[in-house]
Amino acid sequence: MSIVAEAAGYIQVFSDGNVKRFSPEIATPLSESSNGYISKDVVIDPSKPITARIFLRHVPESSTQLPVLVYFHGGGFCIGSTTWLGYHIFLGDLSVRAKTIVLSVDYRLSPENKLPIAYDDCYSALEWLHVNRCIEPWLQRADLKRVSLSGDSAGGNIAHQVAIKAIKSNNFHVLIKGLLPIHPYFGSEKRTKLELAEGSTQEVAMNDMFWGLSLPEGSDRDFYGCNFEKADLSDAEWCQFPAVVVYVAGLDFLKERGVAYAEFLHNKGVKRVELVVAKDESHVYHVFHPESEATRLLQEQMSDFLQNLRL
Repeated sequence: MSIVAEAAGYIQVFSDGNVKRFSPEIATPLSESSNGYISKDVVIDPSKPITARIFLRHVPESSTQLPVLVYFHGGGFCIGSTTWLGYHIFLGDLSVRAKTIVLSVDYRLSPENKLPIAYDDCYSALEWLHVNRCIEPWLQRADLKRVSLSGDSAGGNIAHQVAIKAIKSNNFHVLIKGLLPIHPYFGSEKRTKLELAEGSTQEVAMNDMFWGLSLPEGSDRDFYGCNFEKADLSDAEWCQFPAVVVYVAGLDFLKERGVAYAEFLHNKGVKRVELVVAKDESHVYHVFHPESEATRLLQEQMSDFLQNLRL
């Protein structure tokens, strides 16, 4: 059996279609935490399956309503999990700093489940929030009129697509107030300057591999899920788009895509679009270094943005 696609240390895809994934250190949910938060795993849809991990600031009982941040992990649509230690620490700490309930979603992965399955899985998390708001004890204080979407890399892409799906579906049960994509993973048939630059061959090949594994059969990188310019929204629907802050990293190969995404939204008439640059950081540094000073700053920036949405 030969390997037809590989990201060393993360995934191997074999010629017979079998897939082998390698996980880094993982974290189990905790009912008690010294860092000020508790966490638990829930099932969004057992038939798929789709699961999620809830992070909740551990404070004495209160009736105060809390906003909700729905988070989608990265990994080129092919790897990643909310159980990875880096995500667990980052999102747990964020729930404390931002005083927000965090729902981190584990969606089905490519190549076994090609796009748009990830989008549909993650949108179902919004429907789950609505149905379980009065059933799940950890959601008793959730304010579904103050929901934001976030995610890194492919998860930032998913957050964008879930926002679009919510607008087109007229989902008024869950009100999406903000969008916080971190180093969003987009592409197109047309290359950026960084992708054409000398020395980028390896990164371009890795990007193309993940897109090749995740795009629907017969699609290229101008598929709407890859190329954000192909979004099917009317001018009136773009006016309904939530406030957005796009985070990019100065040393990230995908930086140009994130900057272009922010400019695209601004040109579409989205009322509030911000761009925040972590000058000396690399792609998804907050996952690999969840307790670094740069990550703490990112959490502060996200918390400030979420706080301003509530004013």
